[in-house]
Amino acid sequence: MDFEHSDERKMLADTLDRWVLQDYPLAARLTAGASELGYARDKWASLAELGVIGALFAEEDGGFGGHGFDLSVVFQSLGRGLVVEPLLQSGVLGGGAVALGGGQAELIEALISGEKQTALAHFEASDGGEIDAIEAVAEKTRDGWRLRGQKAVVRSAASADFLVVSAKSAAGVSLFMVPSDNGGLSLQTYQTIDGGSASEVLLDAVDLPTDALIGTEGQGAEILTEVLGRGVLCLCAEALGLMEVIRDITVEFLQTRKQFGLPIGKFQALQHRMAEMLLEIEQVKSAVINAADVVDTPGRPRERALSAAKYTVGRVGKLVAEEAIQMHGGMGMTWEYPLGHFAKRLVMIDHELGDEDHHLTRFIALGRADGRADG
Repeated sequence: MDFEHSDERKMLADTLDRWVLQDYPLAARLTAGASELGYARDKWASLAELGVIGALFAEEDGGFGGHGFDLSVVFQSLGRGLVVEPLLQSGVLGGGAVALGGGQAELIEALISGEKQTALAHFEASDGGEIDAIEAVAEKTRDGWRLRGQKAVVRSAASADFLVVSAKSAAGVSLFMVPSDNGGLSLQTYQTIDGGSASEVLLDAVDLPTDALIGTEGQGAEILTEVLGRGVLCLCAEALGLMEVIRDITVEFLQTRKQFGLPIGKFQALQHRMAEMLLEIEQVKSAVINAADVVDTPGRPRERALSAAKYTVGRVGKLVAEEAIQMHGGMGMTWEYPLGHFAKRLVMIDHELGDEDHHLTRFIALGRADGRADG
């Protein structure tokens, strides 16, 4: 099977990599991530102008990509730049849910242009990562819907024009568009340790019109399965980009840092550790390719490939971050040196959309459901 990227994807990756190199310095990124907004508006506008947001949506939705390898190419480049702008939330999770629901062409156009943003408010403190284990409820009223409940760690919620909120209605899990200025919506926002912002969301009698429902009532679980799977792929591709940068930083350090008159990369013990890191990163690359290849095909093989990739990223990410910092010594975690910031983001990815343990358990369960011997 040929996994070579198309010319269009190569061009997109080259464009985004050049933009990161020329227009996205780490110091500016750290400042933007620590701001009240959690990102830089001018950088968000640049990403929209470059067509990066459009690459996350299918052609039928007004974009020019949206396939698995489009997502992996974009997020691998974003990982290399440690980009903090909310492309995952607005372009893949929240925006993807709106697109799957249908009937919102103008709104999706505004998302692609960067004029509007959204974020997915689905996970709760006690849901265990299961889509239908949420406690937020949606009740029909004479004029539409009323939502009650709480959502946890909603990244980029404070900058979103509206939230895509999941709640249980009479027909099952349903999704709703909740404007950020709704009187029943309140946010407790804080900065995350890897940069950017997240919020605890309280839905206190949130009244919505009938057309706030995304898709049909009870369709939420189906839509969430799709967009969360795509989100997992994006996080894995981002992690791969982060690992590539950590690898390059570490190799350069080993070649230039000297002890006893020799570069420390000449020491066999460090060569063995670096070789193990390189081999593990190749495993991640294979897992990301496999996940990108099947993400557009619903079914258990897709879900197993996504969980396998996320588990691999969690396991290898911890190894890469720890080994790189240990080989650098104390300077690896200084604020001025880039390695620590990449390592923090890499470790935090394991805790988004299901951690290593969750996806290993899920992978095994899906294998048993298929009657696989390796399950």
